[in-house]
Amino acid sequence: MWNDTHVPDFILMGLTDSEEIQLVLSVLFLLIYLVTVLGNVGMIMIIHLDVQLHTPMYFFLSHLSFLDLCYSNVITPKTLGNLVTSNKSISFRGCFTQMYFFILFGGAECFLLSSMAYDRYVAICNPLQYPVIMSSRLCSALLTATYMIGFMDSSVSMICMSRLHFCHSIVIHHFFCDTSPILALSCEDTFYTEIMAFIFAGSTLMVSLITISLSYVSILCTILKIDSTLGKQKAFSTCGSHLLGVIIFYSTMIFTYLKPTKSYSLGKDQVASVFYTIVIPMLNPLIYSLRNKEVKNAFNRVMKKRGSSKVLKKQ
Repeated sequence: MWNDTHVPDFILMGLTDSEEIQLVLSVLFLLIYLVTVLGNVGMIMIIHLDVQLHTPMYFFLSHLSFLDLCYSNVITPKTLGNLVTSNKSISFRGCFTQMYFFILFGGAECFLLSSMAYDRYVAICNPLQYPVIMSSRLCSALLTATYMIGFMDSSVSMICMSRLHFCHSIVIHHFFCDTSPILALSCEDTFYTEIMAFIFAGSTLMVSLITISLSYVSILCTILKIDSTLGKQKAFSTCGSHLLGVIIFYSTMIFTYLKPTKSYSLGKDQVASVFYTIVIPMLNPLIYSLRNKEVKNAFNRVMKKRGSSKVLKKQ
């Protein structure tokens, strides 16, 4: 039996043993990672540089890009390292640190998406009161609550799991340190730890999902009352990108986590995990930029300003 003070390095088995597939995945994941970094950094910079985007909606969107950037950096670099090298080990502290920040940013993103849904609800259902309701004070409070909830979820999970002893194996049958494959290594009864993790993860997912659902039910009822087709299309366009991002994010999270640990399936759960840890952080900036005319116009304005400033410097 070994506990957290006498633990050798864990071994991350990764996604496959085939060297050919590992090479293909390493190239694919590297491209995805580069697009993720460029897309999210670009989104943050455009929102920061363009004054017309200094609104509550884009305030939350900039922090969504920040969370996706952090989320991706927690998982992808280590995954790439394991794919291109024969060294698949990760230290005990490194493993739990990765898991801590993974839970933190994942929980925070859930409540940030629900805050964005509330923002869209106020914008469509109470447009005249929108500047008053969505004040900078409320936006800051919602953002603070978002990070606090993520911090609470990750702290509780780490406290529960740090009390366990591990003796079955040092091999983690996953490509990153997640709760289910780590619990499988414990030589103690993990029932209460699983219950606590399920309660906190489930409550985080369900409370945020209920908030989003109620917001969109109200939005749908309001849109159906609009007489003009153009007005309906404009209302749908303001929340279409967010709704698409929510559906993609929550479908994979619910599939992976809102089920008993014993039903953990290595193949299916790994595919879902790849999607929400590596692919979704890349998709979010693409969804919000390609489907959003305001972001495109802001990008053009920023480029024109940079071009004009260069011309003035040369003169």
